[in-house]
Amino acid sequence: MIQSKVEMRSTPRALARPSIVALKPYTSARDEFSGTARIFLDANENSLGSPLNEAFNRYPDPYQRELKAKISEMESIAEERVFVGNGSDEVIDLLFRVFCEPGKDKCLICPPTYGMYEVSAEINGAEVLRVPLTKDFDLDPQAIRNVADESTKLLFFCSPNNPTGNLLDRDKLISIARSVNAMVVVDEAYIHFSKAGSIVGFLDANPNLVVLRTYSKAWGLAGLRVGTAFADPETVALLNKVKPPYNVSDAAQRLLLGALENEDRVLEMTGEIISLREALTEDLESIPPVQKVYRSDANFVLVRVSDPVAIYEYLVDRGIVVRDRSRVRLCEGCLRITVGTRDQNDALLRELRSYGENVG
Repeated sequence: MIQSKVEMRSTPRALARPSIVALKPYTSARDEFSGTARIFLDANENSLGSPLNEAFNRYPDPYQRELKAKISEMESIAEERVFVGNGSDEVIDLLFRVFCEPGKDKCLICPPTYGMYEVSAEINGAEVLRVPLTKDFDLDPQAIRNVADESTKLLFFCSPNNPTGNLLDRDKLISIARSVNAMVVVDEAYIHFSKAGSIVGFLDANPNLVVLRTYSKAWGLAGLRVGTAFADPETVALLNKVKPPYNVSDAAQRLLLGALENEDRVLEMTGEIISLREALTEDLESIPPVQKVYRSDANFVLVRVSDPVAIYEYLVDRGIVVRDRSRVRLCEGCLRITVGTRDQNDALLRELRSYGENVG
């Protein structure tokens, strides 16, 4: 069983693979020069420009300094605690590269949960330990401590959880982070749709904690592929060591900087989505094929129905695509439905009522 005393916890650097700690990272032309200049002839870029009107012939800032400064200001977190990735999926992959020795180290997940944790583990040669959520879709800290061992380097928790939609108990998350000698990763991709606060405030006291965020959900920027990790400066430095030199494009950095100036609009959208979610939940509960709608803190709802495969196919035939999660452990009989616009939700509800009438 993994060490449970707080004082036994190692620093991120001590938990990292020795080869990564010793790694001399690739240095790009932009690493070797900082500041302003009149002429850049150092990076073998196309000095004549590009066929686009925008000046994309230059490499982007490899450390996204302007973007990090803005994120730091908005989140009230030090810049050295901010890592920016090509979506949070890249951050997940990099965490495996930093902390898990292939063929030796392990990660722990609590299914049902986001599938990329397991996929990234397999790609990186890390064994996956599984401690299922309880029937209430919450954590069992003691079971997690019993299963994790000395070679368990990463623990992944998604809160609000995908595909169940619920927040995980914050006290349990912090208890786990304080009692294991491993990196604890809390994925807050859907936190903006919850009335609960982020776990970011616990970073200072827990150097083994990593909080993931994405701009794909509440910010509506899935096409830009930008995600962040908030973590101990040691963790951020290790991630910077192993990331590709220019992992976030100049276009993505510019567009996200522009979007971040419109936080009020995002707050309006998330508020509207929460209202639509509550209305959709209430309406779904009145439809005969629906057996249960699980309460959600995300921008989707998990719905148990009478025949998930038949209903899924019925909806697809009518141009509506939801996600069949009925083969996922603890989600048997369930569809995952993203909250749409009012018109989209109404169309979904009409088709579900029609299905109920036809089957009945």
